[in-house]
Amino acid sequence: MRALDAITPPRAFSAIERMLALRYLRARGKDSFISVIAIFSFIGVMLGVATLIIVMSVMNGFRSELYAKFLGFNGHVLIHPLESPLTDYKDVVERLLKVPGVVSAKGFIEGEALASSQSGAAFALVRGISGADLAKVPGVAGNIRQGGLEDFDDAPDIVIGQRLASQLGVSVGDKVTLISPRGATTPMGVVPRLKAYTVVAVFEVGMSILDSTNVFIPFDEADKFFDKSGEASVIEVFIEDPDRIDAMRPIVEKAAGRPVLITDWRQSNRTFFSALAVERNVMFLILLLIVVVAALNIVSGMIMLVKDKGSAIAILRTMGATQGTIMRVFLLTGGAIGVVGTIAGFFLGLVVTLNVEAIRQFLTRLTSTSLFPPELYFLSQLPAELDWHEVATITVTALVLSILATLYPAWKAASLDPVEQLRRD
Repeated sequence: MRALDAITPPRAFSAIERMLALRYLRARGKDSFISVIAIFSFIGVMLGVATLIIVMSVMNGFRSELYAKFLGFNGHVLIHPLESPLTDYKDVVERLLKVPGVVSAKGFIEGEALASSQSGAAFALVRGISGADLAKVPGVAGNIRQGGLEDFDDAPDIVIGQRLASQLGVSVGDKVTLISPRGATTPMGVVPRLKAYTVVAVFEVGMSILDSTNVFIPFDEADKFFDKSGEASVIEVFIEDPDRIDAMRPIVEKAAGRPVLITDWRQSNRTFFSALAVERNVMFLILLLIVVVAALNIVSGMIMLVKDKGSAIAILRTMGATQGTIMRVFLLTGGAIGVVGTIAGFFLGLVVTLNVEAIRQFLTRLTSTSLFPPELYFLSQLPAELDWHEVATITVTALVLSILATLYPAWKAASLDPVEQLRRD
């Protein structure tokens, strides 16, 4: 009677239940195959959680970097003229600068041209802007790699993107010729307009699409080159909080004081950022399947364990162990795999995410291949940004799936009939 009293009934998740669960996990001899399944289930959960954290963090960083670079280079609000040209752009800019929440506003001339040098030629998106206004564009002024903007308005100067400069083989002090197909009309036909400019600065935003196409020349030079007669093509407005664009649009439109067409940064890049959002959500669901597969491995391993330990379960039941005790033992056994795997995956994901760029550079040197080509991904380095809410969601989801995976095998073990099991054995 004392032996029976010693084990009946133990409290929930007592030391004896934990001991039995650990013993089943550390099976040896003929039961070692079950331990192998448990190890692979642990590795599957760990890699699934780590992969989810790493990939989602990289995609968050990718999205944030693109937002920062786009919004630092291009205006948050673009004002286009309606009914009449923007010959009054200076007055409009003065009114816009008085609006609370507007950081800067400027008119500029925009056009397309062919940029050429002795080493080659390439398409260029030309913007005519004053030196004072160009210094207020954070994406350019904060990313000057060669030269400076001090004497930008004094001569036929040009500021050029790093990738375009490399393509043309030019640096500060060299000449770049701009050729516009819309030239002067003569009796011999339309003669393309061309003019040589001196490179005074080279900028690098870090996005190939911006660094390989954009050039800036003084407003007066662009006015002559594109024959604009003193009118601006568009007015660009930067606001304090780009996310408040819906509230700022009607205020900006009213402050313009003339018929205008307003487009904001979301409209200009809607297709691009919508594609990023869809890709991010689909990637999350696909990678979550790794955790689901690992949870299914836990189910299969636990079912095999229950079948193998049928006799031991029957003996425990005849000695006084309750169904709850048996169920908790197997819940601890399967849950330990998922919980420990999730925790290991959490820390592995954090370590890799915080060092992802160093890892990329190491693998690039090791394989002698570009693992993140900027021409394809627009960025010069691999970004990563941890979203702790998202990390918590991934971790909790993995824990829930792991616990759910143990419920059926644990219930099956608890519902086993000890008399019938002993009779079969």
